[in-house]
Amino acid sequence: MKKILLIGFLLITAQASFAQGLFKRLSFGLKAGGNYSNFTDAGFDTEGLAGFHGGAIINFRLTNKWSIQEEFLYSTQGAKMKDNLFGETDLKLSYMSVPILLKYHSNIGLYAEVGAQANMLIEDAKNTAFEDFADKVDAGAVAGLGYQFRAGPVKGLGVGARYYHGFMEVGKFKSSSIKGDFKNSVAQLSVFYIF
Repeated sequence: MKKILLIGFLLITAQASFAQGLFKRLSFGLKAGGNYSNFTDAGFDTEGLAGFHGGAIINFRLTNKWSIQEEFLYSTQGAKMKDNLFGETDLKLSYMSVPILLKYHSNIGLYAEVGAQANMLIEDAKNTAFEDFADKVDAGAVAGLGYQFRAGPVKGLGVGARYYHGFMEVGKFKSSSIKGDFKNSVAQLSVFYIF
């Protein structure tokens, strides 16, 4: 019986120290910034639309140089119309964006990131004469570069630039004059702080 209790105690202690080690690798943060978005492969003339993003960061450090980062962002995207197809209006879309990134950190604070992103539509474009303009789900690839302070009074503060390219067709509407097979593309510039 003593052996069973000793083995049980050792297992509980090992699990607790393992969980504590995992928790030390986790960090959390906040980020916000500007977007410049457009539609690629659209059958109508568009130009870029300014927007913004903001939300929370969860980072899990694998080694001193590698980490996995997940973000939960509110992001405005879309495009400006250059012709009168939908009327003179901006096609603004609001998404909940969830990128999952593999990040490489250099010793001097520079980092590179690459990964996948899923977007869930929160608010559709208005004034388009379509009840549903955009599909509810969008997904694509992201890549970016940035700098994060690794020491000093501003340790954890950083800036980053990222590009998102959608792989899914955005348009959900039915029209005989145009196709909805255009895709989202977004350039982002962010400021973030990881605690």
